[in-house]
Amino acid sequence: MPKAEKDKQPILFVISIDTEEEWDWSGPFPQKHASVQNIIQVPEFHNSMTSLGVRPTYFVDYAVLETDSSIENMRRVYAQSNCEIGAHLHPWCNPPYFEHVGEAESHVVNLPIDEVKQKLEILVNKIKSTLDVTPKSFRTGRWGIDGKVMNLLLENGFDVDSSVYPFYQNEFFGCLGAPAAPYWPDLSNPLAVSTQRKIYEIPVTVGFNRQNFDLSNKIHSLFTQSSLSWTRFNGLAWHTKLLRKNYLCPELSSVTDMTKLCDMVISKNYPVLHMYMHSSSLLNNKNNLIGQDNAFNHICGSIEQVVNYLKSRYEIEFCTISEAAKNLQNRSRYSNNEV
Repeated sequence: MPKAEKDKQPILFVISIDTEEEWDWSGPFPQKHASVQNIIQVPEFHNSMTSLGVRPTYFVDYAVLETDSSIENMRRVYAQSNCEIGAHLHPWCNPPYFEHVGEAESHVVNLPIDEVKQKLEILVNKIKSTLDVTPKSFRTGRWGIDGKVMNLLLENGFDVDSSVYPFYQNEFFGCLGAPAAPYWPDLSNPLAVSTQRKIYEIPVTVGFNRQNFDLSNKIHSLFTQSSLSWTRFNGLAWHTKLLRKNYLCPELSSVTDMTKLCDMVISKNYPVLHMYMHSSSLLNNKNNLIGQDNAFNHICGSIEQVVNYLKSRYEIEFCTISEAAKNLQNRSRYSNNEV
């Protein structure tokens, strides 16, 4: 595929990192004083990214800001002025603490909105007091957003959200039907497009190895249902490459699948490639999504290969998530002759 034509806008590249505690994901959700050893790796990871020209966005949760060494590491990174600090709300380890947190309660959309309000305000104040940053971008822990949470974000000064996980639904939350490319979300139903211009949604990049994403997702979702899962169709379709759900995530997808996904969404005129990951996967431990030793080098190496592939084929502009939002909003104004 040739480089983008000169009269076309560059393709924006964003990488966002859920910067958080590590724990045994098969066990209970940690509350107070969770382990954040992985944050030791963040400065080296950041240097690796910036050497490629990448401008990371770190969605930081409360647990990271309870430990002096983690605070200092995030300060060192932010002081370089080539990244963004956003907010990441893990309700289980973000005070005030309420009842026991189970699978449903780990998603903020399933909590009483007053509890979410208190937790979000405490998180924002914690980021301000420890990192001297007023966060403008946000992601819920474990994905998912509704109108109540979206309006809380506005009340707390956020203007970019990234809580939509395209083509995903389970029994606890769902994002089916939401646009897979950036959009202005409806404040009462954030999965729908609206005319409001107060807060912007930039979903992560997820898609399929087939051009028609909506049809592919319907087929994929159909065979995840208990009545048809026995066929193992999705597994067979994956191994035969008949149908693959791909993620722009070095924890979940190979370099080959990520580059093919990038080619696919660029052919569909997506203006942004939004890669995502967890900081906990930088640490060798049995709980990271990599499931292997040498996780740090695997993650950094995979990202480097994807970035170099993109540089060789397209005109790419690296930006934080808020920079991407402003860029896209300006493009829209000019294309619509807005003042």
